[in-house]
Amino acid sequence: MVFRSRSSKRRRPLWRRGLDLFAAVAVLAAVAVVAARLERYAAPEIAGPARVVDGDSLVIDERRLRLKGIDAPELDQRCRRDGFAYGCGTEAASHLRGLIGGGQVQCLGEGVDRYGRDLVRCQANGVALNEAMVRSGHAVAFGDYQAEEELARNGRLGLWAGEFDLPKQWRAVHGGLNEEFHGGLSAIKALLRRLFGV
Repeated sequence: MVFRSRSSKRRRPLWRRGLDLFAAVAVLAAVAVVAARLERYAAPEIAGPARVVDGDSLVIDERRLRLKGIDAPELDQRCRRDGFAYGCGTEAASHLRGLIGGGQVQCLGEGVDRYGRDLVRCQANGVALNEAMVRSGHAVAFGDYQAEEELARNGRLGLWAGEFDLPKQWRAVHGGLNEEFHGGLSAIKALLRRLFGV
């Protein structure tokens, strides 16, 4: 009978370790997709008259909502267009108010962010608000709506007609909430927050 010491064990080949890493990443991606789908099917409906907080945040019945997959300039944020500074944050909020008008807003919740706000996709007057904000150039893609952002960028609409800091970058410099992108692993975190309150 031959005994081998632990040090004499063969190391796994590099290709095998790479394959294991790929498999682990694939499993995590599959879990993220399943979590996002489960969250969508279990999505609470939130509806009523809405108060616009800024270009990507609403309040309905004292419930704080964050439009999922987009990021709009902060209310105090200033951008440049045609050589002049303007309040792109107030313009984004005003555009969202215009999309809503005086009508009811219907939202589907898809998780909760780290600040306790419901992540939602909303409609008002037959308009998908999240998509419309990015398509008009008043918000940027933030984990979703890349095709709409590309259309706005190519058409030089809204923010894309001038110069601006991405809202996430502006908040890092001027202060504000440090938000995670609304996709991928953040969907798993949101599901865990909802299930376990962590």
